Amino acid sequence: MSDIIQILPDSVANQIAAGEVIQRPASVVKELVENAIDAGAKHIQIYIKDAGRTLVQVIDNGSGMSDTDARLAFERHATSKK
Repeated sequence: MSDIIQILPDSVANQIAAGEVIQRPASVVKELVENAIDAGAKHIQIYIKDAGRTLVQVIDNGSGMSDTDARLAFERHATSKK
């Protein structure tokens, strides 16, 4: 598994930062499903509890990520998009 997460330059990150605010649970589900598809998932399960206020869980069979990517994913402005 190769590393794919990279940190965006501030100039790019500042242009998209406003779009990062989550308006409602459906936005979370949409983002997580898109991530699963981007990871090559062929099977996606979605679990929602209390209309998404208590639980939003997406389980997929996508490619996953390396240890390095898992750490970088929590950095500000990290992305796997090219």
